[in-house]
Amino acid sequence: RNLRFRIALRKEPEGRYTVTVPTLARDVTFGETVDEAIAMAREAVEVYIKSLQERREEVPTEEGHLECRLTVEVPG
Repeated sequence: RNLRFRIALRKEPEGRYTVTVPTLARDVTFGETVDEAIAMAREAVEVYIKSLQERREEVPTEEGHLECRLTVEVPG
C-alpha cells in the first residue's frame, strides 16, 4: 500500500535544505538541494516505518489531518 506524507522544506543560511515530516515528528533530515532533501526524506520515512512495523507499532497516517495557512499582521 502507498502512504502519503506532507513534508516541509526550509532553506538554511548556508544553502542546504532541512526537511521535516510533520506527521512523523522525529523525522528530520537534510540535503544540499531540494531533490536531495526529498530523497533523504523518503529514505528516512521508509526506515522509520520499517522500524515501527518490526516493533508491531502503529504507523501514523495523515487521515483526518487538515492543512491551512494562517496569515497574521505584525505591527512594524
